[in-house]
Amino acid sequence: MPRFEFRNKFYNNPVELTLDVLGGRWKMPILWRLKSRTWRYGELKKDLGRITHKMLTEQLRELEHDGLISRKVYGEVPPKVEYALTKKGKTTIPLIKTLRKWGADFREEKL
Repeated sequence: MPRFEFRNKFYNNPVELTLDVLGGRWKMPILWRLKSRTWRYGELKKDLGRITHKMLTEQLRELEHDGLISRKVYGEVPPKVEYALTKKGKTTIPLIKTLRKWGADFREEKL
């Protein structure tokens, strides 16, 4: 496949784009948690463990910008914000399942 441009960035192949959108330490774990229910910000922060506030906020914004998650803000005090997978976001779950299986198999082979 020839080199292409997407959102003012050049990629050599679709895998590079996929890794740009889904890659990193936190995006797939966030998407995986959202696969079965809506989560509040604090729940995600607590469940992900060592993620910083800054990193979680950044990752959630990027996933929302890419249309993979939705963000719903409730006009309450204290503020309540919920995150859920979008239709497009749900298409990432089979990919993540495949990567999880590959990682588990790889780990078993290396023991």
